[in-house]
Amino acid sequence: MDPQDERLSPADPRQAYLSVEQLYKRFGPLEVLKGVSLQAAQQEVVCLIGASGSGKSTLLRCVNLLTIPDKGDIWIDGVRIPLSDDTKPPRRILNNQAVRLMRARLAMVFQSFNLWNHMTILENVMEAPIHVLGAGRAETREKAEALLARVGISDKLEAYPSQLSGGQQQRAAIARALAMEPKILLFDEPTSALDPELVGEVLKVMRDLAEEGRTMVVVSHEMSFVREVSNKVIFLHEGRIAEEGLPAELFRAPQTEACQKFLSSVIQ
Repeated sequence: MDPQDERLSPADPRQAYLSVEQLYKRFGPLEVLKGVSLQAAQQEVVCLIGASGSGKSTLLRCVNLLTIPDKGDIWIDGVRIPLSDDTKPPRRILNNQAVRLMRARLAMVFQSFNLWNHMTILENVMEAPIHVLGAGRAETREKAEALLARVGISDKLEAYPSQLSGGQQQRAAIARALAMEPKILLFDEPTSALDPELVGEVLKVMRDLAEEGRTMVVVSHEMSFVREVSNKVIFLHEGRIAEEGLPAELFRAPQTEACQKFLSSVIQ
């Protein structure tokens, strides 16, 4: 199936860069996502907040097909991800080539960096453009060096991940994501594994990306960052979107008791 066959008309609201419609996901008896829908428009920063276990990370993993949703549809840049009929479980990917093309349009930055330990930082950033996109080595090296300079670790090109601090590793992971020239960046708690003194350097890079107009979906517990950088905040509670809105409005006057309790517990 050609992914273009699933392209939507310009009037369809799913022409957003990312659209998730009625996503469900269950792990055994535990239903983690219970009909989640969201959109991220071009140059929009959408932040997902909520208590541990609310479904935030599972949602991102479904978007990137690291986890296959049980029900629902995902659209990236107006094209539906080709999954089998959700009435006939288990669901599967119908067109691997189409999914590879779509994955090239988004990149994910994880909590735990996920760098290749046997490769230098420069090699980590070069790997996907060469082997996934088929880019030339000389051109890729030049871009990789520029990206590592952009995130402030140009002096670590030949270092290995074990030789870097956690903050430096996460900045390298962001450079690796940018190397794929994605239309959408997904961040799953990118500072949660860092020592407190290293959090700021990663958030600065993310703020810079937001100011550049990058489309980003961010799971974060850094409420000051969420308040300052996001265009839209989505509060997940027990697998559902309980509340969403502009950051100034949601933080000033949350409408649900669950959101009020959550914010009171994380904002001092």
